[in-house]
Amino acid sequence: MIRNERHVLVVFPHPDDETFGLGATISKYIEMGVPVTYACLTLGEMGRNLGNPPFANRETLPQFRKQELLDACEAMGLTDLRMMGLRDKTVEFEDPENLVKMMTDLIEELNPSLVITFHPTLAVHPDHNATGVAVLEAVGKIPEAKRPLVYLKAFDNDTVKTIGKPDVIHHLPEVADKKIAALRAHASQTIWMLPDMEKRWADHDQEALNWLHYEDFYIHKFD
Repeated sequence: MIRNERHVLVVFPHPDDETFGLGATISKYIEMGVPVTYACLTLGEMGRNLGNPPFANRETLPQFRKQELLDACEAMGLTDLRMMGLRDKTVEFEDPENLVKMMTDLIEELNPSLVITFHPTLAVHPDHNATGVAVLEAVGKIPEAKRPLVYLKAFDNDTVKTIGKPDVIHHLPEVADKKIAALRAHASQTIWMLPDMEKRWADHDQEALNWLHYEDFYIHKFD
């Protein structure tokens, strides 16, 4: 069961984070009429997938990934996309005060009832972890009575051993077509895996269908 919300703010560092992590959840909220804002901190311009043969180079990759992000958001129905202008693989080196202020400004503008970001230590990539740290610090400064709920995405191999099973699980097969369309839009990042996954979906492979239909989150508990 997916909760109704006043406004959902999603904060991730890279194009495609939103689709892999919660493409179905975003699509469902939008179908429900819940406003969703995605603040994407970078354009993923340091991504290693340039194609074979290459479809882009270091200079042209940012524009490719920007268009992929726009196309993925269109597939999900998301219209409020904020490209925050930071540089890929440098989020951890941003001035912490500036990064927290960026998050604070977004929250003050949008007044979300739910914020979704990465876990600050269990999200594999330094940009992911740094994003989670900044979001949690910004939300933590808000008085408890006005503080939005925070969902965290965690996918380190030791996640369940470290913090237990997810608190929230969304089962959303009804919007799988939108998630698939968004995955296809991020072709530079998904072309290596989509043909195999699409075959497995067509063959009703349960593990592959579970990956497509289920999205899970941890609720952050502020001290």
